[in-house]
Amino acid sequence: MLTLKAKLPARTNFVDEVHKVLLDAICEGTLKPGTRITQEEIAEQLNVSRSPVLQALRLLKKDGFIQDAPGRGVQVTPLQADWIDSLYEIRGALDVLATKLASQKRACIDPSLLVAGLAATESGNMQAIIDADLAFHTAIYRASGNPLIEASAHTHWGHLRRVMGAVHQVSATRSSLWEEHSAIAQAIGAGDVARAVSLSENHIDCAKAGLGNNLSRLLETHDDRTIEDVHAPR
Repeated sequence: MLTLKAKLPARTNFVDEVHKVLLDAICEGTLKPGTRITQEEIAEQLNVSRSPVLQALRLLKKDGFIQDAPGRGVQVTPLQADWIDSLYEIRGALDVLATKLASQKRACIDPSLLVAGLAATESGNMQAIIDADLAFHTAIYRASGNPLIEASAHTHWGHLRRVMGAVHQVSATRSSLWEEHSAIAQAIGAGDVARAVSLSENHIDCAKAGLGNNLSRLLETHDDRTIEDVHAPR
């Protein structure tokens, strides 16, 4: 049975709110690949009409987070190994370019981002870890001086959040994550372009290697299921 833990307040336009609830659940791994959902279930649990639910589902479908399910309703799009590889290739290219440009400018990456990241990791809260990771890389994108990098990267970050959330279901966050971030920030600030780029490339390689080690278990979640527990935004 569908169980959403909070109802939305009475208002007329809920598309953004419904979209965020579902996207967060997909990205955090609460809604696993293959989970089947219907407009009626979501509308009832969130105490909204079916119209904003339908619009939110259309947006999620357009962005590739859900797809038509056999029979009635839709399901969370299964994760595919080749697709995940392609996603990380794009992310790696953008991260390396941003790191190169930022280090050429000797940009200062806010140290508080590293502090927040360590705190999130210690807390074990996956949403906080993902948010901190995104904030750190966004700072590098902005420091690059090329606004198209951030715009392009954020097109894919929703899917990266989803993969990271799914991986967290089968494996703990690697302990070296924020040490790698700290080293990248230092190299950027020092204007050491070669080292910064090398560290950035290694950072992505480590992320892909960790993902590869857990990919088989991760892809085992591709079965038909119903929604059991979707959380409203925290």
